[in-house]
Amino acid sequence: MKAVILAAGEGSRMRPLTYTRPKVMLPIANKPVLEHLLIEASAAGIGEFIFVVGYHDEAVLDYFGDGSKWSVRIDYVKQRRQLGTADALKMVADLTEGIFLLMNGDMVIGRQDIAEMAGSEDTTLAVIEVSDPRGLGVVEAGGGRVVRIYEKEENPPSRLANAGLYLLTPEIFDAIARTVKSPRGEYELTDSLTLLIEAGHNIGCHTIGQWLDISYPWDLLTANEALMSDLKAQNSGEVEANAVVKGAVSIGRNTVVRSGTYIIGPAVIGENCEIGPNCYIRPCTAIGDNCHIGNAVEVKNCIIMRNTKLPHHNYAGDSVIGEGCNFGAGTKIANLRLDKEDIWIEGINTGRRKLGAIIGDMVETGINASINVGSMLGDHTFIGPGALAKGIIAPGSRIF
Repeated sequence: MKAVILAAGEGSRMRPLTYTRPKVMLPIANKPVLEHLLIEASAAGIGEFIFVVGYHDEAVLDYFGDGSKWSVRIDYVKQRRQLGTADALKMVADLTEGIFLLMNGDMVIGRQDIAEMAGSEDTTLAVIEVSDPRGLGVVEAGGGRVVRIYEKEENPPSRLANAGLYLLTPEIFDAIARTVKSPRGEYELTDSLTLLIEAGHNIGCHTIGQWLDISYPWDLLTANEALMSDLKAQNSGEVEANAVVKGAVSIGRNTVVRSGTYIIGPAVIGENCEIGPNCYIRPCTAIGDNCHIGNAVEVKNCIIMRNTKLPHHNYAGDSVIGEGCNFGAGTKIANLRLDKEDIWIEGINTGRRKLGAIIGDMVETGINASINVGSMLGDHTFIGPGALAKGIIAPGSRIF
């Protein structure tokens, strides 16, 4: 069986992180979201994949190549204009044979659920019960079958969320040929499935147990925490005397953890990093390749992407920091409101009491700069010495 993975979209709700990469290439526990999904699908017995790519497709092709690193085969189809999921699927009609799996590339589903879906014989849609279905596609089901599919209703009639995993038969392509544009101006796969239901076809409904949905940048932190819960300790680098490493900590090749450093797992540190001396890395932190976390720096529950430097007297908590950033000495990120209430960003309740900043690529700060709680900084922003950055900041901004 083949699996088609949709990886063409930008993921505009994930800005500023997706200004410079597609959503599927955002890292969780030092691996892109798409790699986690590929690993789970491969473990479920899937050996052939078709990636539908588009926005910044070079990032996907350069990273995954032909799939041989993961002992699978990957073919690619390019969706030049992102006109919806049904449009993307239409492009692979000649590459699929018989029944196949379809997955959204921006979520993570466990191998057991994928294997169970692959064992079905009829068109089947995966669902998961959620506490708050607002902003999600939901499914109305009965007798193990899909009755109706809803797309992001203001008052969802069900708590069964569409998990973005489908088992499809060739009849889906006939339905796609009859699908018209939705009010959003896209050809929606859910509309194609609705046509099948209206024509009397049975669409199965399979409830899954593990699902990590990543809709907003702060969801990366939740997913990071979840995926590191099973982390195994591994040291492929060097830990100097008088450094303390406690719990499940993975240290990459050619990384040096210098004296006086204190690390509490779970934590992942990539290759060719310099950690310390005398820094404090707290649980659920993922540090990418070629990073420097230096003297008197404290990092807690963060995703720090490759080639980023926090070299002197910095604090970063509950934050996502992009590639190639450089913090001046004394730069701090606040992560808790004084009133201890939930943090809201652009009218959206993040559901988190602690959330620092979402920072794009190549952001630089001067000495003693401050970044306020819940801020979002676009790529190539510069924050001058002693300046305060807060709110939503456009790419390329200068703050003094």
